Amino acid sequence: MPPPNAKNGNPEPRPGAARIGRGHEFEGEISGRNDLVVEGRLRGSVVLPGNDVLIAENASVTAEIQARDVIVRGEVTGNVTASGRAVIEKTGRLDGDLAASAISVEDGARFKGSLRVLRGT
Repeated sequence: MPPPNAKNGNPEPRPGAARIGRGHEFEGEISGRNDLVVEGRLRGSVVLPGNDVLIAENASVTAEIQARDVIVRGEVTGNVTASGRAVIEKTGRLDGDLAASAISVEDGARFKGSLRVLRGT
């Protein structure tokens, strides 16, 4: 992800990221070579091991997520694996297990599951 934004220090997705916009729903598997921003509803799985995923504040996701960096500002039900960094911001909710190389859970965030810190090989 590019440099942090001024609002909270957390990165924003790169320009050209794929989007599931507000008012849109998607069911199935997402894979590809672009970052992903979810602003609507997603059910299924996200497999983007070389890219970043941002779950926007009003988004609702029921999925297994595998990505490089994952930022949760909305609601996620399912397991999240990030080879890089995972952040659950104060507006975020994660109900599932979280595995990442670096993990941050902000004050006010809701998390129910287990944490596992991944180590490089």
